[in-house]
Amino acid sequence: MTLTIAATGRGTRSGALPEIADPSRMPTSDARTLSRQFFARLSALEEGTPEYSYVRNTLIEMNMSLVRYAAGRFRSRGPEEMEDIVQVGMIGLIKAIDRFELTREVEFTTFAIPCIVGEIKRFFRDTTWAVHVPRRLQEARVELARATEELRTRLGRTPSVKELSELMCLAEDEVREAQVASNGYNSHSLDATMSAGEDGETALQDFIGIEDQALGLVEDFQSLAPMIAELGERDRYIIHLRFVEELTQAQIGERLGVSQMQVSRLLSRTLSHLREGLLVVQ
Repeated sequence: MTLTIAATGRGTRSGALPEIADPSRMPTSDARTLSRQFFARLSALEEGTPEYSYVRNTLIEMNMSLVRYAAGRFRSRGPEEMEDIVQVGMIGLIKAIDRFELTREVEFTTFAIPCIVGEIKRFFRDTTWAVHVPRRLQEARVELARATEELRTRLGRTPSVKELSELMCLAEDEVREAQVASNGYNSHSLDATMSAGEDGETALQDFIGIEDQALGLVEDFQSLAPMIAELGERDRYIIHLRFVEELTQAQIGERLGVSQMQVSRLLSRTLSHLREGLLVVQ
């Protein structure tokens, strides 16, 4: 590739900055040389000015090859994730450019690569877990996987919690906690198919129970029991006839020798009292 460079009016202490036709396609060796000139100019400019933006953006484009190089370490993640990895790597590159100083006695490449890789690793740490778990458990999962593989190779079997605990220098409870947390790394769709023997395949969701709506009534019954016990004998009897024997208000009136209207008023008063008491309890 032939690099096209032209003089520009954007001066530096050492002369005019080169104007680059396509910074993103610049060879790495040229980018390394020119980056020092652009960093020198960037340090002398006021942030927010058009020239500052030009110099900073050119530095970003010139060093995009560093992102592609760093992202290549994670190509095993698959093509679907590579686009996200490159985007995250670009964030790492921008942070490196904003933090780099020429007074550092290192090449920008040496400084930038760890920043880019670190940003990508943080992305995996923070977003690839199906269930969010504390960082210490995320780190323990990696250590647990290494220890398990080492002991499995050495012992020829799956290691016990005690054996893992001794190798990892952790308490057995912490090892168990890490094992439980590891289950949150991957998740499966409820539509995923599973073998059902002779019946063929079935969806995972078919093996998962549903919430019993009646379970919510258990707490209500527990709360109502003492309040019903405090009612007068007639009120308790009316509640029993209406909700246990399931009689109509007219039938209850016949039992008690009162009108249906009186039964309705008594029920309304009692139920309002119980409803208010239940709201206080909740």
